[in-house]
Amino acid sequence: MSLTQTLDTRSARPEAAQVASLAVPAHRRRPRAIPAAVLGLGFPTVLVVVWWAAARAGLLPEQILPAPQAILETFLGLVGDGTLATHLKVSTERVLIGFGIGAVGGLAFGAAAGLSPTFRAFFYPPVQAVARVNVLAWMPLLTLFMGIDEPLKYVVIAWSAAIPVILGTARGIEAVSPAFRELGQALQFDTRDTLRLIVLPGAVPSLFAGLREGLANAWQTLVLAELFASFEGLGYLMTWGRQLFQLDLVIVAMIVVAIAGLAMDLLLRAVERRAQPWKKGTADVH
Repeated sequence: MSLTQTLDTRSARPEAAQVASLAVPAHRRRPRAIPAAVLGLGFPTVLVVVWWAAARAGLLPEQILPAPQAILETFLGLVGDGTLATHLKVSTERVLIGFGIGAVGGLAFGAAAGLSPTFRAFFYPPVQAVARVNVLAWMPLLTLFMGIDEPLKYVVIAWSAAIPVILGTARGIEAVSPAFRELGQALQFDTRDTLRLIVLPGAVPSLFAGLREGLANAWQTLVLAELFASFEGLGYLMTWGRQLFQLDLVIVAMIVVAIAGLAMDLLLRAVERRAQPWKKGTADVH
């Protein structure tokens, strides 16, 4: 067979494949996958519809759970007068500062624990012991030394964020395959190249898992710290609504906390994808 005939045969294959696909009955074709975003919005939408129907039918007293319309009106009112923006700004600043401190400290400590067996043997067990005790249990003691001002909130947020970052970083570095380290030695990598080309890429998934868990902990701790000692912020807005028996105010603050935390987590996911370009390339191949 000549080269021209071979090319003609190969060029005809896509057309034959297309005709064969059209011959497949419609009921046997593979259905299109539902986008993850649509699936993610499915359950909240159903929940709101059931909530709205139950409130409209009088099955939910407003003293127990206000109707969605009341929640929406309260939300629009808080947005209109700037109250929600003020409290959200305060809470976001606290989370960013506390999480930033905790993430930097956690990465440094976790890297030292993962790279140095001596450091790990000496300092890692106390960190694991402290991780078993919720940071809120330390708040009464910390209050005696720091009061109830901003430094207390930064410390407890940083503390709660640093623990999972330390554990994730240390475990990620420790889990790097010894075969890769031996390969680096065979290629005569120096310490810098070993860290940059072998250790860091291998530890990135566990590292970002710790960062995301630390960010979630930071938001949870923020709300509880503001409930404990604060006169502004989303946590304080919840406390104020509870004291006034305005459950719509409490629910609005809860929803805003959830959305803000989800937005930050999605941002961190985007950073994680950019930090692992080899995964994107693999996904494109498949």
